[in-house]
Amino acid sequence: MSRFIVASGSPRRKELLSAAGYSFDVIPSETDETLPDGIHASDAVARLSKRKALSVSKENPSAVVLGCDTVVSLGGKILGKPKDKADAFSMLSSLSGKEHEVFTGVFITDGEKEKGFVSCTKVEFYPLSKETIESYIETGEPSDKAGSYGIQGFGSVLVKKIDGDYFTVMGLPVNECARVLSSFGIHGRIKF
Repeated sequence: MSRFIVASGSPRRKELLSAAGYSFDVIPSETDETLPDGIHASDAVARLSKRKALSVSKENPSAVVLGCDTVVSLGGKILGKPKDKADAFSMLSSLSGKEHEVFTGVFITDGEKEKGFVSCTKVEFYPLSKETIESYIETGEPSDKAGSYGIQGFGSVLVKKIDGDYFTVMGLPVNECARVLSSFGIHGRIKF
């Protein structure tokens, strides 16, 4: 069986793949994440996940490499990770009481074959008071999350409803990944 590498240092992605029974190595990609202005969120995550996977694959040509990227989009504007607490406050205020989209791009390659896809989930927040936003920011959770929140942690209480795949919001649509990985000969506990 081929070596399986995840080109991401995300603890959530590691947790999801481990829970599904995958054995893998983690080699975070150090690739440039600059994107052109005005790029659509789905194109952004498709491009970045491919860039990340290919950069790690180049150094590990005999491995199957999975690259991922997740962004939050509100009204067509991409919300990445916050620069600081003020930026997190601004993002969370903009999401308050509104529906937004979370896009996760996945790209898998073995150095020859390549397969990528993008998953989108709609998320609606409850209206959030200043006190709620500030207390959430004080948990420290928003600092490394796209859109300044994590649905699987303290941020779960901000979410009114979702339409789509919960795992896409966490940063890895593991259900669809499992099916694509099987076409590369990589299997978790459940075989497809």
